[in-house]
Amino acid sequence: MPEIADFATLVLILAGGFCLAVLSTRLTERIPVPAPAIFLAAAAVASDLWPSIYDRVPIVTVERIAVVALVVILFNGGIDIGMRRLRASLVPVLSLGLAGTFLTAGAIAAVAHWLLGMDWTLAGLVGAALAPTDPAVMFSVLGRREIGGRSGTTLEGEAGMNDPAGIALMIGMIELATSDDATLLVVGREFVVEMAVGAAFGLIGARLIVPALARAHLPSESLYPVLALMLAFVLYGVTSVAHGSGFLAVFLAGLAVGDARLPYKSVIQRFQGSLAGLAELVVFLALGATVRLSELELRDWLEGLALVVVLAVAIRPIVVAVTLAGVRVSRAEKAFIAFSGLKGAVPVLLAAFAVIGGAPDAARIYGLVFVAVLTSVLAQGSLVPYVARRLGIPMDLQDRLPWEVSVRVGSEPTGAHEHRVAAGSRADGMALGDLPIGDDAWVTLLVRDGEALQPHSHLELRPGDRLLILADPERTGELKATFDAR
Repeated sequence: MPEIADFATLVLILAGGFCLAVLSTRLTERIPVPAPAIFLAAAAVASDLWPSIYDRVPIVTVERIAVVALVVILFNGGIDIGMRRLRASLVPVLSLGLAGTFLTAGAIAAVAHWLLGMDWTLAGLVGAALAPTDPAVMFSVLGRREIGGRSGTTLEGEAGMNDPAGIALMIGMIELATSDDATLLVVGREFVVEMAVGAAFGLIGARLIVPALARAHLPSESLYPVLALMLAFVLYGVTSVAHGSGFLAVFLAGLAVGDARLPYKSVIQRFQGSLAGLAELVVFLALGATVRLSELELRDWLEGLALVVVLAVAIRPIVVAVTLAGVRVSRAEKAFIAFSGLKGAVPVLLAAFAVIGGAPDAARIYGLVFVAVLTSVLAQGSLVPYVARRLGIPMDLQDRLPWEVSVRVGSEPTGAHEHRVAAGSRADGMALGDLPIGDDAWVTLLVRDGEALQPHSHLELRPGDRLLILADPERTGELKATFDAR
């Protein structure tokens, strides 16, 4: 049948393109170019070489794809962080994620008005679009290097907050630009209501989702991550229908799931992590397909570049200095946080909202934002590892461990502790038999350089060794003090 052959050809092209996109991420291990930049630029070039791609991908469809992808990414981001880890950096996260969003949007609007000559309405739309950050871009540059201290949590948590805040702000700005009755007071009130409803639904949803996953008793473990994802989408839909920020609600629910002790939690985490990676790939490819590089004017390139430079050199550092003025964060960490406010998929999505909402001069906004994001990801993002090294930000190279050792048990394990030997800790250089862990605790597994070793009393511990210890659950803090840096 011709229809089957035509569809098979489409599947072949799409699957082949996605395979190339995934394999292209290996380039980021050799050259410091973020994978999202490759996806975005490749899709934009493809839409120029094959105009049918551009013609057949309506911006409304791309906007819906991006919304679905963002729900997946924010839910997974919340799971990765967890409420306990976020609590340690809650003040800087809230300061940057909420107050910082407004300050950044206002500063960008002022620069767009006075430097680029835009009217205040257009400048406000550009400011709202470019306010959110995207740490996924930065962490794709870092690869297997994990940031130590509070910087990583602050950047991840900031995006979890400022993505919903930026979206709510952009919706209000579009209403201001397209409605004669809208005022800044109305926009501000709508923003507060949307964020408040989103936070309330997120907290309520978390209290429902976690018990639902814990008591589901599904016939197959593969259904648990599916249920978790569908519950996140239900929460997004209910919150959005209630005129709240569904994105904020999903992020808060993810934080609760990240901390919860759940059956098959590792399966849920792996599934969500893989799906979030796919969502990031899809959204950048889809957004890139809506732009034809040949149609971008010189003005778009110059304005986008100018805004990125001013944002990176002046606006972001000032916003970080103001919002983190009373926070106990080192100067080096503040400088790193300031430099790492990279732009990603959300600004392009917000520009798409402006196009769909019929905002004035929306095509100019879309082109400018695309250039700004591409420049930020390529130029600024590529320098993140270098800046981290120069500032002395601690980074641990995570081992590539493709194999997993696991034991299934029928009830919740409460006495299993995993610890990593930190350089300079009490355990560093100590023989396994001399560890001050008492007679009621024992080491069951030791992993060094990706290899599982048989524990014996004379084995000397090294930094980076990971140990699985069976002990009383109440001894977590005591054991942690033995293996953490002093």
